[in-house]
Amino acid sequence: MKAEIHPKLNPVVFVDSSCGAEFVTLSTMTSKTTKKINGIDHYVISVEISSASHPFFTGKQMLVDTAGRVDKFRARMAASKKMQEGAKASKTRKEVLSKETPEEKISRKAKENTEKKEAEKVEAKKPVAKKAPAKKPVAKKAAPAKKPAAKKKA
Repeated sequence: MKAEIHPKLNPVVFVDSSCGAEFVTLSTMTSKTTKKINGIDHYVISVEISSASHPFFTGKQMLVDTAGRVDKFRARMAASKKMQEGAKASKTRKEVLSKETPEEKISRKAKENTEKKEAEKVEAKKPVAKKAPAKKPVAKKAAPAKKPAAKKKA
């Protein structure tokens, strides 16, 4: 073995945060906290899951969902389905529009324009909430400028 190329091994205690189990071993890891075991200072490393709490080793089913992963996944799936439905609807609309005759196109655009104008009229009739008048900034008085000292002739 070559000298001075291997990392330093430290006495460490791994603490399972879900059940409190402790595993004393050697590791290259360190931490700020220490714990004295049999007169030796061990670095304390916290872990979320170990063999003491993992369902495969314990035979118990535990739900460890610290970040709401299932909810995030379901939200992503719902957003994906919504986007797919929107894409499908726009595709069918494009197909319908490509098959319409010039007369149908003119009448459709005229109808859309009248609906748009009616919506603008309704919007214009709505009362507008008055905003509070903005306060005018008050100018601060400038301090009188100091005159430079006169130079004396020698």
